Amino acid sequence: MGVKSVAKYIPISPRKCRRIIDMIRGKETGSALLQLKFSPTRSARMIYKVLKSAVSNAENNHNMSVDELYVHRAYVDEGPTMKRFQAGPRGRAMRIRERSSHITVEVEQKGVEK
Repeated sequence: MGVKSVAKYIPISPRKCRRIIDMIRGKETGSALLQLKFSPTRSARMIYKVLKSAVSNAENNHNMSVDELYVHRAYVDEGPTMKRFQAGPRGRAMRIRERSSHITVEVEQKGVEK
């Protein structure tokens, strides 16, 4: 049984988040947290918070051992896009899309089969 944590409406493009989330999928939570902590990107800080929340949920709510946890599933879905306009050349309007993300991280104990 996996324990998951979700962060919704994060104001970062899903494409930028997926680059970082691909690095931690399948890793132990300790090494994944360490890798996220020292990654210089803004999306790594958000994913770090979600992963830490999932580990805390597993420890406190389900009495799982933190040393035996690994990232079972991690994915980023696209959230709503806010559309804005900026002045362009010759009096035209240029569209700006402010994208958002929904980040989901699920951790599981090693050796526990469904």
